[in-house]
Amino acid sequence: MAKFIINGGNPISGTFNPRGNKNAVLPMLASCVLTDQPVVLHNVPLIKDVKVMLELLESIGVAVSLEDHTLTLCAKGLRTTELDHDLCARVRTSVLLAGPLTAAHGSATIYPPGGDVIGRRRLDTHFYGLRSLGAEISTDQAYRFKAGPLSAWKMVFDEASVTATENVMMAATLAEGTSTIYNAACEPHVQDLAHLLNAMGADISGIGTNMLTIKGVEKLHGAEYTVQPDYIEVGSYITAAVVTGGSLTIPNAGEPQTLQVMQRAFSKLGVDWTREGRDLIVPQQPQRMIRPDEGNATPKIEDGIWPAFPSDLMSVCIVLATQTQGTALFFEKMFESRMYFVDHLMGMGANIIQCDPHRVVVIGPTQLRASKLTSPDIRAGMAMLIAACCAEGRSVINNAQVIDRGYEAIEDRLRALGADIRREV
Repeated sequence: MAKFIINGGNPISGTFNPRGNKNAVLPMLASCVLTDQPVVLHNVPLIKDVKVMLELLESIGVAVSLEDHTLTLCAKGLRTTELDHDLCARVRTSVLLAGPLTAAHGSATIYPPGGDVIGRRRLDTHFYGLRSLGAEISTDQAYRFKAGPLSAWKMVFDEASVTATENVMMAATLAEGTSTIYNAACEPHVQDLAHLLNAMGADISGIGTNMLTIKGVEKLHGAEYTVQPDYIEVGSYITAAVVTGGSLTIPNAGEPQTLQVMQRAFSKLGVDWTREGRDLIVPQQPQRMIRPDEGNATPKIEDGIWPAFPSDLMSVCIVLATQTQGTALFFEKMFESRMYFVDHLMGMGANIIQCDPHRVVVIGPTQLRASKLTSPDIRAGMAMLIAACCAEGRSVINNAQVIDRGYEAIEDRLRALGADIRREV
């Protein structure tokens, strides 16, 4: 089991080049089985979840070629539609192969997927959407999907599930007729996948809205596509720089609209940045104040479906609040177990009141103390790492491989920006 050793107190400063969006590239990998022609992806993050998905694809016969951060996939030699049990259990997005395999190859056998333990993450919406398109599904020890040619359907999701939207959207590209998904997820990574599918010959409209229209086509072809920057990674590194008294320049930080959604919450926590085209400039901000809501009310940072504040940035922003003057309420509505990590921050000296499993009040600033910690999930692990970077003394973060699932070469990239961090196995 790997661990990080961090000596806190060093400013994190310099130029940070973000990798491609983790949550975009994983469904893009699954989309390669929709065609027998090569799919080429640029700006692929070399993270653990990507590596597991590639193992999964290779195990069913997909040819994989990786050079630097460019990936070429070709499913022409696909030999089975049954996934490996152990590989499914190692990554949440193994379920994303259900839709494209069933649509393009008539069947799929998938075992219960893994992923972070941050609360219940049901698959009902996936099953509803694929059944609506004509798939037969049995669920015992495995999830078995079977279908002849799929037929279009007008669907209304009971939740704006990101992965269900992606799964059903991929399947619907090859269904006969025109499908609609109402209450579809519209996060930037869902949009990115839709743009890739259109580059492969799909006909998807309504991208970026909660109503997707997918006109089925007879066949998809190969394509070349560049994955958009990971705004969760961008937000995490901004937080690391701000709380340690550093500054960052982030070239090609992402779409202005995506950064604007992030900036609403960051500005409440006293963080300002400027944009020069697609570049982001984050200056040193030593005198930060939490900005109250109208009427001098305590501000509330709450997550939700896009374009609300993303749940994946909640953990790092709680750390940010511990280093900012004032009081803020954080309301985690998406996952019932995401807030449990705040016990670790309180053990480091943070002034946090946990109201219930979904809400915490943070009163800052407080000087954090070094501690021995264990990373429970990707985002909490990154939050603990950032807390350790601004804490006094030497911290140890166990279960470091969990952070590797979402952040590429985290210790190397932080060290290049000035952090005192090393990995031990």
